[in-house]
Amino acid sequence: MRLQEIGRIVANTLEAMAKALEPGITTAELDMIGRKLLEQAGARSGPEMCYGFPGATCISVNEEIAHGIPGDRQVVAGDLVNIDVSAEKAGIFADTGASFAVPPISRTIDRLCRDGRRAMWTGIRQVGAGKPLAAVGQAVGDFARKNRYTLVRNLCSHGVGHTLHEEPEEIATWPDSSEQRIMNEGLVFTIEPFLSMGADLARDGDDSWTLFSEPSAPTVQYEHTVVATRHGPLVVTLPG
Repeated sequence: MRLQEIGRIVANTLEAMAKALEPGITTAELDMIGRKLLEQAGARSGPEMCYGFPGATCISVNEEIAHGIPGDRQVVAGDLVNIDVSAEKAGIFADTGASFAVPPISRTIDRLCRDGRRAMWTGIRQVGAGKPLAAVGQAVGDFARKNRYTLVRNLCSHGVGHTLHEEPEEIATWPDSSEQRIMNEGLVFTIEPFLSMGADLARDGDDSWTLFSEPSAPTVQYEHTVVATRHGPLVVTLPG
């Protein structure tokens, strides 16, 4: 299955980049690791191919929460780094991402990262053919509220497969009473909540890409590409 192949490729690339993440490495050097792995697997960077993004992967540090441009910024101890990897092979796209805290880190940030993953999986468990899309955002929203977090509400999950962003667009990972769509059998999309310790929006920075938390607060994002099936969610962006 082509989707599972490209899903495994982006997952393996993310895993390798995470292992290389250490104080002193620049985001450009980290991105080059990702680029080489994608090329070796016969895949092409999704953001570069579709949007002309200036990098093979998006790497966002601390106050940056999405679409960070790889460059000469050096990672330092205590940084919160988000790596987002999406790519295409044989005409099919997959998308994954995760946030990593560079030791030493506080218990608060460690908990935020742990709960960011939990929030994502809470959403994934709502996926299945015939189920309402709104269930994803409702479940994630309930989790965030129970654990006293906020959710960034202008960065959405989205359809993926034949291109990097496709229908259904703008799938809320927060409660949305206007969402009436149903997951059809075989629907491919991302689950990617942005869990924060205070931010509820992403704002533009000085360049054309990088997004920052607003108000400024530690924020994490975790993302998988999933397929809605009659038996529930099929997660295709797992390493292997």
